[in-house]
Amino acid sequence: MTFIPDLSILVQFAIASVILAITPGPDMTLFVSRTLSQGRATGFASMSGALFGTLVHTTLVVVGISALIVASPMAFFVLKIFGAGYLVFLAWQALTKGSAFSPEAKAGPRISLFRSWMAGLGVNLLNPKVILFFMTFLPQFVSAHDPHAPGKLFFLGALFVVVSIVVTAPMVLAAERFAAAMKASPRVTRVVDYLFAGVFSAFALKILTAQAK
Repeated sequence: MTFIPDLSILVQFAIASVILAITPGPDMTLFVSRTLSQGRATGFASMSGALFGTLVHTTLVVVGISALIVASPMAFFVLKIFGAGYLVFLAWQALTKGSAFSPEAKAGPRISLFRSWMAGLGVNLLNPKVILFFMTFLPQFVSAHDPHAPGKLFFLGALFVVVSIVVTAPMVLAAERFAAAMKASPRVTRVVDYLFAGVFSAFALKILTAQAK
């Protein structure tokens, strides 16, 4: 199956995806907040909306990157270098500013599952950091000279969704305990920040050293 990357690439991508999925941010805050205030069904609806947004980002990246590979391998190379720089920037932000996680448990009017799904989709699609991340992160795992690059990018995007479900679904199921634990143990959040920074700095270094050979 030509659309499946090599095992080493899959392992690296899976590790990075897990670290990204457990890093607190707007998506996670929405899932947990909706679960605390409206129930698990609403939380899962928000989560599924955000994950659908991930597939939209993947599709846009595949279409754009595929066209870029055909038009100019050099431009693709420049994108990868830019991607390495952006990963370093994300790592620096994680260390200096930390993660954003502030779920609210305020009771309010009942929100439909569709509106919750749309809220998750909107948070994901309209987050500039997510857009930039997918534009610069996914291309690191394919070669500009690989004729099967589009299929591999789609596969990696789908893998990211699967990993995200495995990581975030338990958070929704145990939202109350999870939120309390995160608030009571800021050190745990900082450990996640350091993991995030370390993993993505390593990826950036790998990209830069590989291109220099």
